[in-house]
Amino acid sequence: MKYYKVNFSIDVQEALLQDACDILSALAGEAGFETFEQTEKGITGYVQQTLFDQNILEQQISTFPLPDSRITFEVSEAEDKDWNKQWEQQGFEPIIVSDSIAIHDGRHLPAHDYPCVIEIDARQAFGTGTHETTRMMVSTLLDLDLKDRRVLDCGTGTGILSIAALKLGAAEAIGYDIDEWSVDNARHNAVINRVDDRFKSLLGDASILYKEVKGTFDVVMANINRNILLADMPAFCEKMKEGSLLLLSGFYTSDINMLEEKALQLSLHKKAQQHDGDWACLFFSKG
Repeated sequence: MKYYKVNFSIDVQEALLQDACDILSALAGEAGFETFEQTEKGITGYVQQTLFDQNILEQQISTFPLPDSRITFEVSEAEDKDWNKQWEQQGFEPIIVSDSIAIHDGRHLPAHDYPCVIEIDARQAFGTGTHETTRMMVSTLLDLDLKDRRVLDCGTGTGILSIAALKLGAAEAIGYDIDEWSVDNARHNAVINRVDDRFKSLLGDASILYKEVKGTFDVVMANINRNILLADMPAFCEKMKEGSLLLLSGFYTSDINMLEEKALQLSLHKKAQQHDGDWACLFFSKG
């Protein structure tokens, strides 16, 4: 993956700097940013080059809600390296979702037995269970009857959501991602979790749903940023039949109304929502 490194400098009263950094991080997420580091004068953000929308970023900055603040930024190409290399070396402690599922890497095993155990080996792909949105999506899957269901995983990353669905009884899962590393990593994780016979990982964006993906799905999942969700929801609906379910995350609580309005236009009915901090998860049905 090729990334831009964007250094933001925030000129604001010292007492408001932390609030300004938090707000800017949320707003920049709408321009495609995935992660941030706080600096002495602001934040540094990282964004995939193919997802960076500078027009949206400049618009968000021009309407920044804190008075008497000034934000400047500089864009440079980030060093081309394995962004998960340090994580791969260190791994992560097991993540327990409810009392039913444990997510771990190959170095750190759960202390106890769980009905469902998922091993994730992340290789330049996102989705280890450590993020709030992933945990909310997995916990939602736990509440569903997935037996013999067909599942579509949009923006599959490590494949964790597909693997969870398959281990919880789904008959088949198809995932896709725009990043070749993620596609390969999802296949790898399906193998080590012994569900590769029921999982297919494809390279591409939502347009492949019209070209390469056949039939409809009982459950469609997407843990992606708000703008991509809004653009791709019509394509998701094309792959849903009457009674199919749509699980969405990857966005903030402040984005909920916008996504609900889009869902209403597509004749989707809201069934539930949850949040973890500022992150949100929505659950819809078709028909």
